[in-house]
Amino acid sequence: MLLIEIPVAVLLGLLLSVRGWGRADEQSGAPAMDWVPVLWLGGFTLGVLVVAVAFLRSAHPYAGAVQLLIAAMALLFAITAWHEEYERAHPAPLPTCPTRAGTPCAPPDPVTDR
Repeated sequence: MLLIEIPVAVLLGLLLSVRGWGRADEQSGAPAMDWVPVLWLGGFTLGVLVVAVAFLRSAHPYAGAVQLLIAAMALLFAITAWHEEYERAHPAPLPTCPTRAGTPCAPPDPVTDR
């Protein structure tokens, strides 16, 4: 099973990393949360857990334990992907401007600051 899971995990990581390349030209503001990486990694985790349960039920405890360790690592990757997407979709607010009471400061404009 590891011979199948390793290429699937590498392909999944490659697809998700290539998918993120197009984000550089997004509009400013708070973008919507992207659930695709979370769902793909969660599905992979669920598949590994199903294989682990099958091994444990068929009296292969060591193979099942290895599958549970792989599922735990995949779950950590899924939680990390969720956290990164959440942080991207919910950016920290700008600090208040000391010159204008209560209004947020505008981020520096790279075109006019030259």
